[in-house]
Amino acid sequence: MIISTEVKNLIQLYFRPKLLLVLTLGFASGLPLLLTGSTLTIRLREAGIDLAAIGLFSLVGIPYSLKFIWAPLLDRLPLPILTRVFGRRRGWMLAVHFLLIIAISVMGLIPPTDTSIWWIAFVAIAVASLSATQDIAIDAYRIEILDEQEYGAGAAMAVYGFRVGMLMSTVGTLYLAEYLDWGLAYVLTALTLCVGIIAILLAPSPKNEPKVTMSGSLSSIFGETYWAPLAEFSRRDGWLVLLLFVLLYKFGDALLSQMMGALFVDLNYDKSTIANMGKLFGFWAMMVGIFVGGLLVGALGLGRTLLIAGVLQGLSNLAFWRLAVVGQQHLAAGEGADASLLGWVVGIEAFAGGLGQTAFIAFLMRLCDPRHTAAQFALLTSIMAFSPKVLVAPAGYLASELGWANFSLATAAAAIPGILLLIWLLISYPDTWRTRVTSIKEPGLEV
Repeated sequence: MIISTEVKNLIQLYFRPKLLLVLTLGFASGLPLLLTGSTLTIRLREAGIDLAAIGLFSLVGIPYSLKFIWAPLLDRLPLPILTRVFGRRRGWMLAVHFLLIIAISVMGLIPPTDTSIWWIAFVAIAVASLSATQDIAIDAYRIEILDEQEYGAGAAMAVYGFRVGMLMSTVGTLYLAEYLDWGLAYVLTALTLCVGIIAILLAPSPKNEPKVTMSGSLSSIFGETYWAPLAEFSRRDGWLVLLLFVLLYKFGDALLSQMMGALFVDLNYDKSTIANMGKLFGFWAMMVGIFVGGLLVGALGLGRTLLIAGVLQGLSNLAFWRLAVVGQQHLAAGEGADASLLGWVVGIEAFAGGLGQTAFIAFLMRLCDPRHTAAQFALLTSIMAFSPKVLVAPAGYLASELGWANFSLATAAAAIPGILLLIWLLISYPDTWRTRVTSIKEPGLEV
């Protein structure tokens, strides 16, 4: 009865107004991403744009990787009128929401031609930059608005909303384009951000939100904006190990994900089977994993949940070893690929990934100092993204040299350093997992 009551209370967290607000803002955060990615690629190719030109549009996503550069400004730079009326977070979110609606609509209304392609690229970069800025503001607001016991559920709801936003910008926009036209499809998709605007207008400002200014000398502004967040973090016990853990925790998972599609092709799975297994097993297993991750953070705490998720992520890679072994046996015997095994393997990996993502985001939220929320969270997520973007570069070489079975074992082994660092942190710095970073206000941060 005690356990069931505890679980019931944890589930009820998901239905708090603040958590529903986080869900809505997560939707707004996920919506623009693929409008400048896969959806735009489909539109451009349908219009007959050259493949080489389309390929260059991958560079549009660079602002997402560089957002840590201007993230500190959102902790300190006030917007005329908006900051005074709505506060520093809500003011920024409102401004960017309105600008995104305009920019996405303009991008959709420009007909793709060989001469207009550069205008589309320019607007797409503007959309990506605004979207990255929106992510900074929303992430910081989420951390500041939630209580500690809501971090797990908050991280889960943010991911849920993000996924729904991505679904709207792909499936939703494609359906609209099929029955209407591309321009109107983009405009209508952009207007769904009005849901976020309404939510922001009805939402409260974070408790004890400091009023900030950019007054003072240039050196003091630079110091308070850029140096202060780094200096505060570097004064923490074990901060270098913490950063190394952030970098390596999902390394094994990222290494496998980079080559997962190639593995499926080499095992002779056709595109429809891969898509169906991903849709039927991968998506829903991830949704369940995200939900369970939120519950476990509330029930067991961050440290133990991260440890469970880290072990599960490593073990899920071993499932791909089994897939590679069985798949190669079927190929040697001239038999068809085992679709049911693929479904189970994809489902296990997606569940573990969703659970780990929720716990990891909740952990990064807890690490942020309230004075430097935007700057520190953007920096931490940039470090987190370094593994799937840069460290996985040798993945293809390793797969080629080791073979798929041994490569899967290697990716499972790659999860071990992150787990060992986590255990060391749990033993050496237990307070990191029990209390949120708190700090007093420093002179010069309020007016």
